[in-house]
Amino acid sequence: MNDVASAVPHASAAPKSLHGDAALVRALGPFQLGASIVNIIVGAGIFMLPALLYGRLGASAPLVFVAGALAIVPIALCFAAVGSRAAATGGPYTFVGAAFGPFAGFLAGALMWVCNTSSSAGVAAALAEQAGNAWAALREPLPRAAFIAAVYAALFALNAFGVKLGARMIVLLATLKLAPLFALAGLGLLFVDWGQLGAAAWPGWGALGSSMVLVVFAYSGMETALVPTGEVRDPSRHVPRATLSAIVLVVLLYIGIQLACQAMLGARLDGSGAPLADAAGAWWAPGHGLLLATAGVSMAGFLMGNLFSSSRLLFALGRDGYLPAAFGRVDARYHVPRTGLLAHAGIALTLALIGNFETLALISGGAICLLFAAVAVAAWRAQARDLRGAGEPFRLPGGSWPMPLLAVAVMAAILATMSLAQWLAIVVSLLALVALYGVLALRRRGVTR
Repeated sequence: MNDVASAVPHASAAPKSLHGDAALVRALGPFQLGASIVNIIVGAGIFMLPALLYGRLGASAPLVFVAGALAIVPIALCFAAVGSRAAATGGPYTFVGAAFGPFAGFLAGALMWVCNTSSSAGVAAALAEQAGNAWAALREPLPRAAFIAAVYAALFALNAFGVKLGARMIVLLATLKLAPLFALAGLGLLFVDWGQLGAAAWPGWGALGSSMVLVVFAYSGMETALVPTGEVRDPSRHVPRATLSAIVLVVLLYIGIQLACQAMLGARLDGSGAPLADAAGAWWAPGHGLLLATAGVSMAGFLMGNLFSSSRLLFALGRDGYLPAAFGRVDARYHVPRTGLLAHAGIALTLALIGNFETLALISGGAICLLFAAVAVAAWRAQARDLRGAGEPFRLPGGSWPMPLLAVAVMAAILATMSLAQWLAIVVSLLALVALYGVLALRRRGVTR
C-alpha cells in the first residue's frame, strides 16, 4: 500500500489513515529507544531532588540513590523480560493485558495515561516558571498561557510528521541536556569529601522512606518510554538492551549530580531553589545560566518523550476498542497516531493552564509503584507461560519468580510509607477507571450484537 501511495501521491483514492500496529513504522533501534528512556527519566526531578534529599538526609543523601537503584533494577529487569515477549504498542497496558487479560490491561493503561497527562502538565508549568525567571513578562497569565500553548504546538508539530523526526529530536534533546549534566557530575567528583560521606549519620526509617518515594518517582519513566514497542525494529533484543543500559546510565548520573551539589554547596544546598545551577555557578559564574538553560532543555525533552509515548498508549487503547476508533488509526503519510498526539497534547495543555500539578503529584509516586508491581507480576506470568513473539525473549535471572517477587516486595515497602489521603486518591481513581471500563464494555457489546 505504501508503494502505491508514494507512486500516485495525488490520487483521490489514497487513504487518509491506516489502522492497527501494522501501519506503524519500526524505526526505533536500541540507541533511539535508550535515548527516549533517558530523556523521560531525566526530566525535571533531577533539577530539584538534590536540595530536597539533602534537607531530609544530610550528607548521606547520595546513598538513597544507591538504595533506589537496588529497588529499580529488579523492576527494569521485569520490564525488559515482559517487553521482549509482548512487542505490540502499549507498554504496561500491553504487558499486563497479555499476562492477565483485557481488564487488568485496561486498568494499567488508563492509570498510566492519567499519570502521564498530569506529569506532562506539571513539567510544562515548571518550564513556564523557569522561563518567567528569565523573562518577567512570562509571569503574567496571558503571556504564560501563550508560552505553554506554543510549547505544546511545537511538540505536536515535531511528533506529527513522522516517527523518525520525533526520534531524532528526542536524541538531540537528550544529548543537549546530558552533556552539561555529566560535565557537572564529573567535575563535582573532584571536590567530594569522601570522609564526610562515610561518616554520615543514619537518617532514620521515616526520612529514608519518604526519600525513597521521591527517588522511585525520579527513576520512573521507562514505563512511558516503552509504550511505542510496536515501532522498535527488534523488540526481543533491543528492549532489554535499551532498558538496562538506560537505567545504569541514569543511576550513575543521579549519584554523581547529588555528590557534585553537596561538594560545591555544602550546607547551602538545603533550601536551594535551583541546586544544579547554584552548584555550577559556585565553580564558574556563567555555569549558573548554562544549567538554567539545561533545565529548560531537559523539561522540553521530557515533554517531547512524554507526548511521543503517551500518544501511542492512546493509539493502543483505540486499536483495542477502549477508545473511539479514530485513536487506533495512523496517518497514511507519516505513520503516526495523530489523533492520540492531538488529544494528549490538548488535555495536558488544559491542565497546565488551569491546574496545579502539586495535588496530582501526591498520588503519582504511589500510582507508579502500583504500576511497577503489576508489570513485575506480568513478567513472572509471561515467563512462566513462555509467552513470546518474534525472536528469542530475555529471560529473568534466577527463573521466573525470584526477581518479580523481589520487585513486588520493594514496591510494597515503599507504598507502606504513603499517607491515607494518597491511598484514598488512588482507590477513588481506580474505582472511576473500573466504572469507565464497564461503560465501554457495555458499549462494545451493544455494537457487536
